[in-house]
Amino acid sequence: MPTKMRLQRFGKKGAAFYHIVIADGRAPRDGRFIEKIGTYNPIARPADIQIDFDRALYWFQTGAAPTETVKAILSYKGVIYKNHLLKGVAKGALTLEQAEAKFQEWTMQKESKINALKREVAQVGKKEYEMRLVAESKINQAKAAEVAKKLAKAALKEAAAAEEAAADSEVADVAEEGVAEETAPEAPAEE
Repeated sequence: MPTKMRLQRFGKKGAAFYHIVIADGRAPRDGRFIEKIGTYNPIARPADIQIDFDRALYWFQTGAAPTETVKAILSYKGVIYKNHLLKGVAKGALTLEQAEAKFQEWTMQKESKINALKREVAQVGKKEYEMRLVAESKINQAKAAEVAKKLAKAALKEAAAAEEAAADSEVADVAEEGVAEETAPEAPAEE
């Protein structure tokens, strides 16, 4: 039975999440599997990979053929490099202690690169957040200025309307007085 190391998809549309499994090569992608050895979340930055290192190394040495993506994941986590070092130990090129020292050194370098990448992503995210805040504050100031202009125009229109009403009432008062004088009975003239 040819075994494969493959990804089994989970998660919703647009937000994939994968389990890394050992399965029969003839089984469907999301079908039966022999063993689950880890998870892979490509949405996170950097991608979140959890893997049972010892079981992955065992299955790799046993002959389970990884897919391209799983091979990249195993390489990223150091399973393939550890297998390479153990082959060197089997051939007598180096001792087990030397192989472990080389692997630990490689692991330290890899962790420092990952941490640097995480810091960089966090800094970029922080800068983008600050830029969005500045842009949003400019938009808010522009909106506030626009609202102030509209309120000033409305106040001017109100003042003009009040002056016009006052002028109209004065004209009406004067007109009423004039009409009242014309309609007032004249006193009889004394002869």
